Parts: sequence; C-alpha cells; structure tokens
Amino acid sequence: MKRFFKPVSLIMLLALFITTGQGCFGGGSAPVEVPATPVTLEYWRVFDGEDTYKDIISRYRQLHPNVTINYKRIRFADYDTELIRALAEGRGPDILNIHNTRLREFQNILAPMPDTVTISESRQTGGLQNKVITVAVEKQTLSQKILKQAFVDQVAQDVILDYQPDPDLPVESRVYGLPMSLDSLVLYYNRDLLNTAGIATPPQTWEEFQQAIIAITAYDAAGEIAQSGGAIGTAENVERSTDLLTLLMMQNGSQMTDDRGRVTFNLIPTDAPEGVFPALDATEFYTDFANPTKEVYTWNKSFPTSFEAFANGQTAFFFGYSYHLPLIKTTAPKLNFGTAKVPQISGGREVNFANYWVESVAKTSKNQDWAWDFVQFAAQEEQVASYLQKARKPSALRNLIGTQVNDEELGVFAEQTLTARSWYRGNDAPKAETALKDLINTILLNPEDRAAVINLSAKKVADTYR
Repeated sequence: MKRFFKPVSLIMLLALFITTGQGCFGGGSAPVEVPATPVTLEYWRVFDGEDTYKDIISRYRQLHPNVTINYKRIRFADYDTELIRALAEGRGPDILNIHNTRLREFQNILAPMPDTVTISESRQTGGLQNKVITVAVEKQTLSQKILKQAFVDQVAQDVILDYQPDPDLPVESRVYGLPMSLDSLVLYYNRDLLNTAGIATPPQTWEEFQQAIIAITAYDAAGEIAQSGGAIGTAENVERSTDLLTLLMMQNGSQMTDDRGRVTFNLIPTDAPEGVFPALDATEFYTDFANPTKEVYTWNKSFPTSFEAFANGQTAFFFGYSYHLPLIKTTAPKLNFGTAKVPQISGGREVNFANYWVESVAKTSKNQDWAWDFVQFAAQEEQVASYLQKARKPSALRNLIGTQVNDEELGVFAEQTLTARSWYRGNDAPKAETALKDLINTILLNPEDRAAVINLSAKKVADTYR
C-alpha cells in the first residue's frame, strides 16, 4: 500500500499564513490598545450537527472571547429557500455552506477572501505591569499557492474563481471558500450475496462488475428480476444517478467542460480512438443495466430507491457516499456489507467523483474579516482532524489522508480522494441534473439518432450557464 509522508515544510507554511499576525507590532513599537468589541457570527451549515463543531468553536473563543458563534443546522431540502429569503431580509448568515458544484452559481452573494483580515486579539504587554490588553492585528490570509499545496487538486479548481468588482479593472482570481472534508462515490456491496455467487472480492474494473452482475442476477418464473445484481441503469430510483453517469463519462475520456467553461461532454476529444464516442458510449453502458435486451439487465423502475433496495437485500451493489454509512447501519443493522473503490476502466487512468461542501462568507456580512478568520481557523489541520473524527468524513487536506487510509470505514474514501474530480453544472444545478436524467430516460427508449439526443442534453445543460 502506498505510504503517505507528512511534509513538515507544508505544515509550517500553512500555520504561518493562517496564524501569523502582522501590522500593529511592526518596527518594535508598542501595541495599540483597542476596545474589545463584541462580535456575533451567524453560521449556517447542512447535515452536520453542532456537536461536530463544538470543539472548534470553543477553541476559537478561547483565543477571541469577544466572539460569539451561533451555529445553525438547516435541512438540505429547505436550505436554498431559507438562505435566499434570509439574505433578502437582511438577516442571513455570516458564514455559510455551499456545495462545490454551486459556488459560481452563488458567487454574487459571496465575499471573496481578502489578502488580509484585521481583527482584535488579547496580548500581554510585558514589563513590570504585564497586563493583558486588546490590540488590532492585521493577518495575512491563506495564499492560493499554499491552498493548492495543502488541499487535494479538485479543491483549487472549485474554490478559486474569477473576480472583477469593476468592469474597468482587470479580472483577478480569488478564493471563495475552504472545505472541511471531501467525499467521493464508492461501491457498497452485500457480502452474503457475493459469497453465494462465488465472488471472492468486489469488482475492481467495469468488466468485472458486468461479470458479477450476470452471476448475481436471478429471475423468477415470469422472467422478472427476483434478485438484482446492482442498482444502476435508471434515472429516478438510483440515488445520485447523474453523479454515476458523469463519472462514467469522465472515466471514458469525456471533457465535461472546456477551459473557457463551455459544456463539451457531447463532443469527441481529438485524442479519442476512432469509433469511440466517450459520453454516448458511457451513457449506453450505464443504461444497459436497465435494458431487458442486454445480458447485464439487472435493474428497472419497479424497484424502490437504490438505497432502500440495498438495505433490504434486493440488490448486491449500491453506489453511495460516506454519509450513507450511518444510514445503512441504522436502517439495516444486520446487513453484512462492505465498501470498495468504485470500478475503473481496465488500463485507464483512475478517476473518481468528488462531492463536498465548502465554508464561505456572505457578502452581506458586517463582520467579513472575523468570518474569514474563523473559516481559516476551522480549516487548519488540527481543527479539521477534530471535525473529521466527530463527523466521520474523509479529509480534503493532503496531510490527513494518510491518517485515514487504514480506517476500516473511511479508508476506501481516503484512497480515492486524490483522484476525485467534479465539474460545474451551471447556474441552475437542479435543471442540469434534470437534463442528464432526461438523457438516461431517452437512451433507454433506444432512439435512432443517439448523437442528436446527447447533443440536446449538452445544450440543456449549457443553457443553465447563462
């Protein structure tokens, strides 16, 4: 197994850029005392309970007792509506959660990270009196260079965006958020069903996956599926079906968007072998598992959701994320299951699918410097380690991947993090997902002009970029 070495210089650099105070102490002059003004930060997040952040908030308040952080968890289904309403009414959060694929969509309501932040800190004056005073401190923020070194590759691609506050000024790049973790799509498998089929280990390639599907799938006397090999092939009852479909596209060589941000997954790359249509071939591969005329037929719309079917033992394979682990354990405590890296194309480069949230600062915040200071504090290695342990999530920080690869539950996710990729889905992510689901449903109908179908899908997704 590959060993991960912790680059000491990187830790020192990260600590230097995040924690070093500059400004009021320059030139050896005496610190300038300022009032200890109370600051309140409203912090909105999705999924994680306050207990996962309790220690981080407590440590920050030890350094800055004048700061109160009100942590609020909002249901995913209500988050967009509640956030937009609150910001419109002037009562929105200072710090908020944004999904990695939607940062550009929400960019106009976010404040980019400044070059420096000015906050107050408690310091001892020294000397005979040696009293504690509050002083103003200007701190340099995390540079893009250090960010790229500290986090896995996909993070920089998502959080560093073009910034142009004035059309007369040149475009520059700015950081719009920092993640606390990074999830990726993995293969969940039912050990008992694999054992019964004589499959010793979960499939590592898609060819092996097809063979396993054929071996496991069973039919009743009426020719209906009695035992499904895997939950794959349809749009509506496969959780995150569009993630799985676009993963297959990317593994097969599709370029989802070009360097100018245009949707290009329907195009054939110049280096593609003759007769290969990456996105179309990937879509057909995906839908074959729900096509009754194919040998790998194993799934259809009559099944419940892929999660339910897996928890009920109706299917042997389920594609999911780390957040599915506790849900499966709660729903089916006796299920004998395991996790494995998602299958890859034989001989191809490894590509996995990234799915994560970042901590950002609202443009409407009256305490942007304090908010960014806390976001950077929370994203430090020590604080992230505390969060990951409580939330049971895989790390986005390179230095912490090695601490998780041997974890029985998180190891498989950690192994995939460095090769996890994602792509921007426009200014209306739900609409883009609908376009991709329509693509799946249409290909299942076996249209004559499949190239036209995928071109239309790309156009629908591109329309969300406007």
